[in-house]
Amino acid sequence: MRRRQVLAAGGTALAAVAVSAACSGGGIDDQTAGAGTKPKKGGTLRIGALGRANAITRDPHGTQGNESDYLILALIYDTLTRPGADKNTVGRLAASWEPSSDLKTWRFTLAENATFHDGTPVTPEDVVWSLRRLRGTPSGEARLPGIQARNITADGTRTVVLASDYANAELPLLTRLTTFVLKKDTPDQALEKAPGTGPFKLEWYRGGNARLVRNEKWYGGAAHLDAIEVTMFETPQAMANAVLAGQIDVASNVGAIAARTAGARKGLKVLRRPNDMSMPIVMRTASGPFADVRVREAMRLAVDRQAMVRQVLSGYGTVANDIMGTGDPAYAKDIPQRARDLARARQLLAEARFDLSKTYELITTEDISGLAESATLFASQAQEAGIKIKVVKQESGLFYEKTWLKGDLYTNYWGTNDSVVFFASKTMVSEGGQNESGWSDKDFDAAYRKVLGTADEKARAQALREVQRLQHERSGYLLWGMADGIDLAQSKVQGLPTLPGYGRVQLENVWLT
Repeated sequence: MRRRQVLAAGGTALAAVAVSAACSGGGIDDQTAGAGTKPKKGGTLRIGALGRANAITRDPHGTQGNESDYLILALIYDTLTRPGADKNTVGRLAASWEPSSDLKTWRFTLAENATFHDGTPVTPEDVVWSLRRLRGTPSGEARLPGIQARNITADGTRTVVLASDYANAELPLLTRLTTFVLKKDTPDQALEKAPGTGPFKLEWYRGGNARLVRNEKWYGGAAHLDAIEVTMFETPQAMANAVLAGQIDVASNVGAIAARTAGARKGLKVLRRPNDMSMPIVMRTASGPFADVRVREAMRLAVDRQAMVRQVLSGYGTVANDIMGTGDPAYAKDIPQRARDLARARQLLAEARFDLSKTYELITTEDISGLAESATLFASQAQEAGIKIKVVKQESGLFYEKTWLKGDLYTNYWGTNDSVVFFASKTMVSEGGQNESGWSDKDFDAAYRKVLGTADEKARAQALREVQRLQHERSGYLLWGMADGIDLAQSKVQGLPTLPGYGRVQLENVWLT
C-alpha cells in the first residue's frame, strides 16, 4: 500500500470489539456535502486528479503512485470495508464481520446480491483468491499485516475467514483501502479489462484518463451519475486552471494556492477537509546521522510549526505534534504540544556530538502541492539551530526506488489520517512492511500489540495513549502540521464526499443540478 493511502486508513481504537459489527455495504451515508436536497439522476461528472505518466498502473493490487489511478480503481473495484464518518470503518463488499474471542480469527460476510460487472455473482473463492494475490505483492505484508496467504479461506457461500498470527482487534480497519476484489484466476494480462464489483464500469482508458459508466446492478444501489470522466493532471496548477476554465467540474486535492485563487470566483465552491494530508519529515533511526534519539529531538525542536502552516499551507491546515493519525477519535490531545526551542536543540546536538560542519541532504519531491516548499522552509529554520541542510528534489519514480524506506532524511506524505493504529501497523512497528525510518523499539511494539489484543475500552485507551507517547518521544517522524484537503468544484456539483484522505474517492452519491 502506498504511503498516501492510509491508505491512509482509519481506526476504531477506542471502540470495544463488537461480537458482530454489522455495516451496510455501499453508499456514502453522512459523509457528503450538499445533503438534504433530493438528488437528480443523470449527467457526466468531469473530475481531475493528480498523476504522472511514468507512474501509471492498471493493477488493482499494484502500487498506486497516482491519485488518478487510485480514483479509477476505487470506482471500478470494491474493497471489503471503507472509511466512514460516524464510524471509521464501515462495510463495502463485506456486509458484516465478527471476531473470535481471542481476536485472531475474523469472519467477513459478503453483501447479498453482489455481482461482477459481467453479471456473475461474487463468491468467497473470488475474495480469497484476490486477497491471496494482494498478499503476494511486494507490499503485501504491509497491506495485510499478520495475515499469511494460507490463512485466508472461504467458508460456505458468503463467508471469508482471515486468521491472524496474533490478536488484532483492528483487522477490519486494515481491509479498507487496497483489498480490491477481482474474479478468481484473472490472468495478469487481462487486468486492464477485468470486471469489478463497484458502482461504475470502465468504458475506456487512455493514457491515465478514463470514462466510467454507471453500474445499474450495483449491490449498494445505482449511482446518480450516468458517467464519470477522469482526467489526469501532472500539477495542481494545471488542474486548477482547468476547473477555472470550465474544462472539468471538480479539481480533486488541488491545494491551498488554488483555494485562495478560487475563493472569490463566482460559480465555484471550495470544499475543505481537515486532517487530510500529513507531510512528515522522515529521519532514519536504524543508522546514519539521525540514529541518536537526541538528534531527532533536536530536529523536532528546530522547526517553527506555526510558520510552516502559515507559509507552506497558506493557513489551510493545523499544527501537528509528531504523532501520525491526527484524525483518530482517540488522538492523545493531552500530550503536550512540542514547541520550538533552539537553545535546547543546540544543547541536544552538542550532547550527541552531532557534526555541525557537514551539510545533510533532505530529499523531497513535487508530488503534491507544498511538499518541496516544506523542505525548503524547514532547511532555513534548521539553519538557526546550526544544522546545515541541502534540499534535493527527486522525480517521483526515482524517489520511491532509491530514497523511500532507505534514505537518511526525506519528506513524504500520507492521506486518510484517521487512525493511530493504522500508521503504527504500517510504518512504525518493528516488522511493519513500510517502516519508513527503520524504527525498532521494543516498548513501542509491546504497547501496539496490547492495543490490538485488548477489547476493554478503558484499557485500550491507555494502551493507545502509550503508543502515541512513545511515538512522540522516540520515532523517526517530524510531523509539523496537517494540510487540509481542498477540492474545487463547479456549483452544479452536489454530494461530494467530505471525508479526508481516500474517503474522497467514494463518488457514487455525487449528482449534478
